[in-house]
Amino acid sequence: MTTRRHFTAMIAAVAGSLTGAPAAFADTLDNIMKSGVLRVAVPQDLPPWGFVGPDMNLQGYDIDMAKLIAAKMGVKLHMVPVTSENRIPYLQTNKVDLIISSLGKNSERAKVIDFSSAYAPFFSGVFGPADIKVKSAVDLAGMTVAVTRGNIEDMALAKIAPSSTKIMRYGDNQSTIAAFLSGQTQLIDTDSSTVAVIMARNPPRKPELKFILQSSPCYVGVNKGQPALMAKVNAIIAAAKADGTLNKICETWLKQPLPASF
Repeated sequence: MTTRRHFTAMIAAVAGSLTGAPAAFADTLDNIMKSGVLRVAVPQDLPPWGFVGPDMNLQGYDIDMAKLIAAKMGVKLHMVPVTSENRIPYLQTNKVDLIISSLGKNSERAKVIDFSSAYAPFFSGVFGPADIKVKSAVDLAGMTVAVTRGNIEDMALAKIAPSSTKIMRYGDNQSTIAAFLSGQTQLIDTDSSTVAVIMARNPPRKPELKFILQSSPCYVGVNKGQPALMAKVNAIIAAAKADGTLNKICETWLKQPLPASF
């Protein structure tokens, strides 16, 4: 009987390796509640999403989101610093229960992990001072716009800007930011994270969002086959949107309210 059991176990292991599927984990939410600990992959060198603060503790949008989910679950939070390259492997090999690391969704990633509802906006757009009235690409006629040469924002803007728009291209982000802050251009075409960095300086010329060019929100990564955990995370995100908690986190770290369409 023992030999038969061993043989059956070996067949199952071989079958699993042949399919190339990741190891099947038990109900992750159940494990989290039993252990009393939620393990979350987070960034540690990516402001404003996750970085080491003056007190040597991690802080940022993703850090606050991880703390929120752990608190709503009623468990302790164990944050695991990761890179863009190893965050998905850490989830697949059960080193963490969730990824909260400015994770965007695409078809390749969707083959190996699942995604929650969006919890953070990440977008590129046109920004400028409050007194400049721009609501769409049409309004850019005759305007000057700073952008970093050759990046995604540059290419997107070139497709839609009126011919009379003066697009001022700079070699790097710092030069682009400096051109806008010094008043060399009326507007700046950049992403929401860069705007957060600008706003953290509390500059006289504050870049407010005029309109979005491209949107790629951030999602919580969850292992496949974990419907209970996914439902729990989505419920927490929905509640945070409804009660304003998510908007407060967004304003704290991205220096902008959640977009109306979020």
